[in-house]
Amino acid sequence: MTTSQPPQPPPKVTREQCKHPQVQIVSRDEDAEYVECKECGDVFESSELKDMALEENKAPDEEV
Repeated sequence: MTTSQPPQPPPKVTREQCKHPQVQIVSRDEDAEYVECKECGDVFESSELKDMALEENKAPDEEV
């Protein structure tokens, strides 16, 4: 009898590499909304997601 490996889940994307393409709302506060990335599991304020998108679109010459 041979033993077989159980199916392995796809490798998780590291938080440094993930661009958070899919998020879901996990909590709302009076002042903030918190989301969780479905890819890497990182939880952050939704306003941070907008900031990340702005930084990503920033041209290399514009860095301070």
